[in-house]
Order: sequence, then C-alpha cells, then structure tokens
Amino acid sequence: MSAQILDGRATANSIRERIREESEELARSKTPPGLAVVLVGDDPASATYVRSKERACRKVGIQGFQHRLPADTGESEVLQLVRKLNRDPAVHGILVQLPLPGHIDADVVTHAIDPDKDVDGLHPVNLGRLVADQPGFVPCTPLGIVTLLQEYGISTAGQHVVVVGRSLLVGKTLANLMLTRGSRGNATVTVCHSRTPDLTKHTRQADILVAAIGAVGMIDGEMVRDGAVVIDVGINRVDDPEAKRGYRLVGDVEFDSVNPKAKAITPVPGGVGPMTVAMLLQNTICAARQASTRW
Repeated sequence: MSAQILDGRATANSIRERIREESEELARSKTPPGLAVVLVGDDPASATYVRSKERACRKVGIQGFQHRLPADTGESEVLQLVRKLNRDPAVHGILVQLPLPGHIDADVVTHAIDPDKDVDGLHPVNLGRLVADQPGFVPCTPLGIVTLLQEYGISTAGQHVVVVGRSLLVGKTLANLMLTRGSRGNATVTVCHSRTPDLTKHTRQADILVAAIGAVGMIDGEMVRDGAVVIDVGINRVDDPEAKRGYRLVGDVEFDSVNPKAKAITPVPGGVGPMTVAMLLQNTICAARQASTRW
C-alpha cells in the first residue's frame, strides 16, 4: 500500500491564491507589498532560485526589486545596499540570496537586515523570537513544512518528530518551531546529525521523520517505521542522460523503499520546495501589513 502524497506544489498554489488576494487588498490601501532580492555573483543555482522567486512575486502582485551585483563586490558595498533597502518604505522584505562569495561574511550581511524586513527569518532577533515562543518571522522552509502538515490535517501535537540535519536553515529552526506551543508545535523533538550513533535506532522511533541532511537516498525503508509521516527536504542533483537537462532531482529519502511503509510522504521535486517559496511570499505580505499599521 502506497503512502499519501503530500503535494507541496498544489498546496503552494492554493496559498499563493490567498496571497494574491491579500496583495491586491494592500495595494488598494496604498501599501503595495515589495520584496527586494539581492544576488551577488553568478552562481547558476542561486540565479535559478532568484528567478523563480521573482516570477512568484509577479504572479501574486508583489513588487520585486532586483539587485544583481558582480562577484567581486566588496562586503561594505553589500552592507551599504542593505542599509539603503532598510530605509526604503517601498521595500517590506529583504532577501539576500545565499551562499555569498567567500570574501563576504554572510552573518554580517544577514545581521544588517532590519529584523522587521527579514522575511528569510535568519536575523538573530527573529531566531530569538522563535526560541522564546514570540511572534516573528520564521525561516521559510521550516514554516513551509509545518504549513504543509497543517493543510493535510496532520497534527504535530504529542508526536515524536525526528529531524535528521542540524542546519540553521532547516534542522535547528524546525526543531524549535515544532517545540513551540500552539498548532504549529507541541511535539517531542529529537535532532540527529552526522555524529549521531545508530541513526536508524532514532529514525525508527519517529511519528514524523524529517530528512534534511543533503545526502542522496540516505533514509531508506529499513530506517522508517510503519505508518510514519516522512518529510523529504533534500534537493540533490544526480546525472541522468535520459533527462532533458542531463540530470534529475532526488531527495534524501529513498522514495521507492519508504513509500510502501509510510502513512504520508513528500515527493522530490514538488514537495517542500514550492512551500518554501510560498512562505517567502507570505512573510512579505505579513511584513507589508505590519508596516501599514506603523504608518
């Protein structure tokens, strides 16, 4: 018996429609939402992500402000741009696409963003709000995961969630989000990583298993208990001569062996990825609403 597919693409499309309506409402009240995206360098993957975010903004009526800087741009110039965007009332959200070139300290740049415009949710103020169980912007991928679960009626309350991966972008923040009080959390959370001994012992205890470690097919059917919900955050390229682009995208979960055992599972692509972009748009709308109340 196959697992229920948690369709992130369809869910994100539904959420985007709601965002489009909110965007139109804000525009009528003279507060058209605006998102500034800063891309430094010409990394192909980053450029692709930025283009997808820009397209998503256009479709829902969010103004996009694109800032593309050469790879040799100095850190001081990037900081100068960020501070300018902080002061611009037309910009409600600021996204600096990561990774940055090696000569630029990503933490310094992230910390320079106004926390009220930090729609990526990575400023220490917003991370602190998350840990303190206070309102603030939540990183888009963890927020997308819990939103997808909610949309499918899968509660985290009282569930044992095992997160494989401890990155700031996903693992650490998702663990804290699922520990919060309220409909998005109330879970018991275990975080595993590359130094965790006997990983299978932990993953087989999960009611909800999240794979976010960046390793092709690392989680197989033997590591998943019957009836678990499996969330695959991994996006890995593998060579495929038969594919149009010469490669295909796969996750951290070995889909074919896990699918028969799981209660529900996200596909790759089409699972967590579209939800991440939808949450970026949602955070931008929230930032615009907050700005309108301050004016």
